[in-house]
Amino acid sequence: MPLVNSDYKPPLIFRSSNIQTILPSLLRKIETIQYQRQRIQTTDGDFIDLDWCLSAADQGSTFLAVLCHGLEGCSDRAYMKGMANAFNARGIDAVAYNYRGCSGESNLHKKFYTAGSTDDLQDVLNSIIKHNHYQTIYLVGFSLGANLVLKYGGEQGINIDPVIKGIAAISAPCDLRSSSVEMLKTKNYIFTLRFLKMLFAKVRDKSKLYPELESIDLKSIKTLKDFDDQITAPLAGFKDAEDYWHKSSCLGFLQALAIPTLILNAADDPILGPECYPYREAQSNDCIFLEVSDWGGHVGFMHRPNQPEYWHERRTVEFLMQSGRNLESWLY
Repeated sequence: MPLVNSDYKPPLIFRSSNIQTILPSLLRKIETIQYQRQRIQTTDGDFIDLDWCLSAADQGSTFLAVLCHGLEGCSDRAYMKGMANAFNARGIDAVAYNYRGCSGESNLHKKFYTAGSTDDLQDVLNSIIKHNHYQTIYLVGFSLGANLVLKYGGEQGINIDPVIKGIAAISAPCDLRSSSVEMLKTKNYIFTLRFLKMLFAKVRDKSKLYPELESIDLKSIKTLKDFDDQITAPLAGFKDAEDYWHKSSCLGFLQALAIPTLILNAADDPILGPECYPYREAQSNDCIFLEVSDWGGHVGFMHRPNQPEYWHERRTVEFLMQSGRNLESWLY
């Protein structure tokens, strides 16, 4: 598909990638969400926690949005609550999928979640479809979660469950290596430190279950590549970080997407490298709608920090509600 024309234009004061990336996570407060937690079992004997937020539909909604967070995120992140609010306001239920170890409790197995853990996402979807009445399910991912839902959609291709009608990926690192190269740059030093601090805490916590993890010299890990080389990759069965990135990136799966898919990336995203903008794939697959805004940072897209609904939330919900009909209106 041709590129989607983006109408996102924030005030001049917020046309900064760092402001867009940092302020929403620091200043946005959403108090209206009341989650109901459900724990499901994975096929390998671990657990995953889902946080449900139901709309006020009189007869119960037949529509559901499955929300997938970013690296070291969880259902409590403002961007997750904001998107849940946007769906609920339009009569659509939402469920926030907390990856292994991201719901406030260390998971049982030694391995961590990864950007390509579509087996866990399949377990989540299987449980939802088996035990609920939804006729339409949307997949929505942010950052790492954006790569996850795109990879899943591509893996499934034309065999995707017919109840899944659309996918939206916000700030998608379609090429994990390209994004990791950006994270090595000085401009992202603060982001790297923040992520490593949270990841180290999880390693220490999991070492209570697996004492052998205590032998890992966390002081030697200075970058996210180091972490992927020494921890993420080997625990998930990859040779090293490069092998993990290559096999887990959604870029190679995009051509097989067979349902309407919105990829919403900002041109000024500090975390995405050039290969994370899949222009060629979008132009050769009628199901992909690639929208690249001039501004927005990484999972930003605000006009002011504490506004009730962010631009990307409205855009995502509108796109998915139109999935399968009149999508040509999104094009130039």
